[in-house]
Amino acid sequence: MVQPAARLLTPPIVRWVALLGLCAAYLQGGINKALDFNGAVAELAHFGMPAYPALAAAVIALELGASLMILSGRLRWMGALALAGFTLFATVVANRYWEMAGQERFMTANAFYEHLGLVGGFVLVAWHDLKSHTPSSSAS
Repeated sequence: MVQPAARLLTPPIVRWVALLGLCAAYLQGGINKALDFNGAVAELAHFGMPAYPALAAAVIALELGASLMILSGRLRWMGALALAGFTLFATVVANRYWEMAGQERFMTANAFYEHLGLVGGFVLVAWHDLKSHTPSSSAS
């Protein structure tokens, strides 16, 4: 049973498509923010952040740049940790379910923990990338 699963799931294209899925929201978000820059600035204000154009530009650069690092394999670990940190920060800022009640609390709590799952996925990508590039990786 392991051999057929390995043949199906271990080709490089499967890994790349999985990484694309992990980065999809950040690619979509970065592109949408770039196409509607005023909306990106307004989104910052909506979540209580300073509505600075430079901050909106930095978010766009982070979402797109880190995603491209992950997909290209160039400093993949760094891009993954950047998106993990960004996601953790944004989740605490945007999904403050502990301040809500009722259905809003339920739905926001789900979003909060789903985003923690993304953080874990990005940390796992960084871990795997760093582990595969260290001399002792074959010893563990």
